[in-house]
Amino acid sequence: MLKEVLVVEGRADAARIRASHIEADMITTDGFSLRPDTLQKIQCAYEKRGIIILTDPDSAGERIRQYLAQRFPKAKHAFIPRQEAIANHDLGVEQASAASIVRALEKNRGTEMAVSETFTMQDIWDAGCNGTATAATRREALGALLGIGYGNAKQFLQRLNHYGVTRQEWQAALAQLGENNG
Repeated sequence: MLKEVLVVEGRADAARIRASHIEADMITTDGFSLRPDTLQKIQCAYEKRGIIILTDPDSAGERIRQYLAQRFPKAKHAFIPRQEAIANHDLGVEQASAASIVRALEKNRGTEMAVSETFTMQDIWDAGCNGTATAATRREALGALLGIGYGNAKQFLQRLNHYGVTRQEWQAALAQLGENNG
């Protein structure tokens, strides 16, 4: 049983998580509507047990995540890579395998209150994650390995510094991609 309460977008997401044999209390946002009573439930869970935000790896899911992260700054975040959340011509948590959901929850990350400046845009460039034809693919692969999800170069840098990624984790992820730089 997860200590924290999972915040997911819809009932299909919650059903998929339950079908994956993950014991967790969940709150569904029902998309971006975020009714006042839903926000009140999330606030209560946040204060009493903590929350893990697990939204779809699409633009709507990212908007929901950003809104909730601003409102609940100590929330943890779990990300399912896009390529692991596609099935039946649809993209979302409900399309992910049980193993993908478990991996995402195991790699959940909290937002650091004291933002580190461990990484710079130069690190992003040196790793080939900006300014190259394969930059988006590399950010997506590194984001999956580090458990911080996909983002453009600026978002990716922010997540590296806000989600407590260490230099050691960065080096290990680069090594997994067959790199020795960074």
